[in-house]
Amino acid sequence: MKRTKSKGANLTLLGRSETKLPSGPKEARLETFPNPARRNYHIRFETDDFTCLCPVTGQPDFARIEIDYVPDRLCVETKSLKFYLASYRSERAFNEAVTNRILDDFVKACSPREAVITAQFSARGGIALSVRAEYSSREAQNSKSEYRNPKQFRNPKGSNSETAR
Repeated sequence: MKRTKSKGANLTLLGRSETKLPSGPKEARLETFPNPARRNYHIRFETDDFTCLCPVTGQPDFARIEIDYVPDRLCVETKSLKFYLASYRSERAFNEAVTNRILDDFVKACSPREAVITAQFSARGGIALSVRAEYSSREAQNSKSEYRNPKQFRNPKGSNSETAR
């Protein structure tokens, strides 16, 4: 997924009817524009028109996608989001992977303060599946500072846990 940062005049999809859908998420582009407000507020996108393919059978999986986010400096432009989500129509992936990839690409594009992606997949074999992936810039900063190398953890005798087995 390519990242496009713009000030509005550089949006490549908005207002153009001749634009064709990307062949997959790698070619799709989430375009952004500057956040017009400084306060915290939520933006919510919803679509019932999401489709991807089962990685095993190739059968289509249909879902309702909801994206709720608190922008920081950038907002995601709606038409580019529509094209990005449509690019999954020929993508083979498990529902859990698709939902998390959408969140990762969304965060990469606009670096929100918070974001939640909820995907409600239609029932297959009598079982419906919902996946909710969450991101918080505060949690991301805390997890980076709390990371420890596994070699730092040693047993009382001074050897690391792998050699103690």
